[in-house]
Amino acid sequence: MREAASIDAIDRAIIDGLQGGFPICERPYAEVAARLAISEEQLLGRLQAMLDARVLTRFGPMFQVERMGGAFVLAAMRVPEADWQRVLEVVNAFPQVAHNYRRESERNCDFNMWFVLATESADGIAAAVRSIEEASGLPVFPFPKLQEYFVEMKLAVRT
Repeated sequence: MREAASIDAIDRAIIDGLQGGFPICERPYAEVAARLAISEEQLLGRLQAMLDARVLTRFGPMFQVERMGGAFVLAAMRVPEADWQRVLEVVNAFPQVAHNYRRESERNCDFNMWFVLATESADGIAAAVRSIEEASGLPVFPFPKLQEYFVEMKLAVRT
């Protein structure tokens, strides 16, 4: 297990303060920094340091890709343990792949690699699935969204 990175009260305030309500203005980071009583340079430097240390794995907007003409789907694979690293590298090499997770089998489900495919069009999903199957030699099982739920989840940073 990876050792937790050390963050201070300012880092926690930054993380808590940036979850929702990002200002739409000419200098949004300056506005956020002012709310936190730090400089814009400090805010940007701390964000970059937390990204570099993998305290944060991503900082950016959440887009509703379908409204922009794109598509995404949850996909799964059954990857033999002996072939895990090779398949992981193959799958992660595709720019359409995001959020690749290893999950242990549960309830008679032997899918162990789960990832999100995001493409510029609905047709792009099928093409990406075929390409990953060809490159990995294993089938990809797409699970399209049947219903959308919006949950604005904000996670307070523990002290």
